[in-house]
Amino acid sequence: MREIIATDKAPQAIGTYSQAVKVDNTVYLSGQIALIPDTMELKEGEISERIHQVFKNLSAVCEAAGGTLQDIVKLNIFLTDLSHFATVNEIMAQYFEQPYPARAAVGVKELPKGTDVEMDGVMILSAY
Repeated sequence: MREIIATDKAPQAIGTYSQAVKVDNTVYLSGQIALIPDTMELKEGEISERIHQVFKNLSAVCEAAGGTLQDIVKLNIFLTDLSHFATVNEIMAQYFEQPYPARAAVGVKELPKGTDVEMDGVMILSAY
């Protein structure tokens, strides 16, 4: 059974996709960028502020699906500049506890809305 996950506490989809799709106890989280849900504008300032916003957005979708960031088993991080890898690690440690999810950090040429960071993932709900 497939269930579409949606919340107004995260940015609305800016394309032909859902915020997340739940199949049994697995939740597939669509990519989140640093959009502020209330305004749908990109978070301004340093990349660290956008990374925090992305984690807040992912967290809101996880919660709407009945989980938390800690339930993510695979996290994909897309950066337009891999020199920010250490910043991602530092901030990620504020949102996750060990054991950490499997993860990939990929350098890309560009991202939606001209942002510099995007994340998606897969979450497993243990209390299914």
